[in-house]
Amino acid sequence: MSPHALCASDKFRGTATVPQIGAGLARAAAGAGWTSRTFPVSDGGEGFLEAMGGRPVPARVTGPLGEPVEATWHLSVDGRTAVVEVAQAAGLLLAGGASGNDPVAATTRGVGEQVLDAVRHGARRVVVGCGGSATTDGGSGMVRAVLDAGGLPPGTELVAATDVSTPYLRAAAVFAPQKGADPATVDLLTSRLRQTAQLYLSVFGVDVRTVPGAGAAGGLAGGIVALGGRVEAGFDVVARTNGFDAAAAGADVVVTGEGRLDATSLAGKVVGQVLDRVDPGTPVHVVVGSADPATRRQLLRRERAVELTVLADRYGLEAAMTRTLDLLQQVFSDRFSPQRVDSLPG
Repeated sequence: MSPHALCASDKFRGTATVPQIGAGLARAAAGAGWTSRTFPVSDGGEGFLEAMGGRPVPARVTGPLGEPVEATWHLSVDGRTAVVEVAQAAGLLLAGGASGNDPVAATTRGVGEQVLDAVRHGARRVVVGCGGSATTDGGSGMVRAVLDAGGLPPGTELVAATDVSTPYLRAAAVFAPQKGADPATVDLLTSRLRQTAQLYLSVFGVDVRTVPGAGAAGGLAGGIVALGGRVEAGFDVVARTNGFDAAAAGADVVVTGEGRLDATSLAGKVVGQVLDRVDPGTPVHVVVGSADPATRRQLLRRERAVELTVLADRYGLEAAMTRTLDLLQQVFSDRFSPQRVDSLPG
């Protein structure tokens, strides 16, 4: 039987998509007599809809700054599970980036409208990918939209899929500067989060301040918890849905990567999750555009078979940023070369 490679990579933002990375790996593997598969992975951020699969359903909802936007969510084949991506309705890119955003006014109301639309289509489980938001409203916009519609049907299951464990009251300090907030605005938003947390406790009897990850998407995850939902690691949701563990168990090498390796990579994002879930005896090849030195040392100290290639170190930073696909293809060709006897199983 031919040796088998599994590609479970994140995107290299702006330079290489997951399908492109998988195609490059497939070419290199086939040339060396290997079989390969590209596995759809996501940590709950951009690409979560595609990784979870299902049928796209368009919806016109309230955007992050109050204007109507065209958003899309997905409905599973059996019609019971809906997948919502926060960035579709409340994304920072929709607001024009940090410079165009109003971090105080930005609302998650459109996310609530997507959830309601999913329920109207018959979904009884709604999974919300909490990445790329423009908001720090603590989920109040989403919660208000749901309450204005009379609430959710009994038995509706809500899940916040996240890649962070940030507490609710830390959401502004950690994320709001990326969304255009200055220090004074961060203080204002933190005060508002405290008030919202107290309101949730009074109305729903739920203390979101004690729930790890409730600060994701500017506290939107906390709003989901207030409505009776829960927080889960986005990678775990995708892995369970698509059978990642079984796919990894059948691989002789797993390839993963992302544009930049830093502390967040090993704290909920794709690279760290792959390293945690794959059997320690299965080699994992991590390919990244650039790497934080401390995180690189942390990764290589792991007690498992791991190989790290940093494109910027091998080819220079400029080439890593402008010729990413070509360089990835070269790395894969080298990795699966018949002369690389250490890449063969056994």
